[in-house]
Amino acid sequence: MIVAGFGFRSGATLESLRAALALAQAGAPPVTHVASVADKLPLLRGLGLPVIAATGIAQVATPTRSPASLAARGTGSVAEAAALLAAGPGARLLAPRCISPDRMATCALAEGPRA
Repeated sequence: MIVAGFGFRSGATLESLRAALALAQAGAPPVTHVASVADKLPLLRGLGLPVIAATGIAQVATPTRSPASLAARGTGSVAEAAALLAAGPGARLLAPRCISPDRMATCALAEGPRA
């Protein structure tokens, strides 16, 4: 299972998500699912992949430590935390988050056992 976790600003577009995903996917296995926090899921559905709501992201340690993400969501990276949670216990990040060129969205990929 390869999960693309996303964090994004309220003004992000589907193109912002696609751009961040393209950067994260470079050289990685194909993504099977997408994930984010519950209030971000409607936009994710536009990517055409199964969507997973990531709950409890504040409890996930991430390699990235964004001050904005820490203040808003209690985690260093919503994208990294969402990917790890959705991929299941024992999941690992394939790489740290990537930021879309418009800086509106981030995407991180995690590989895990959850199916």
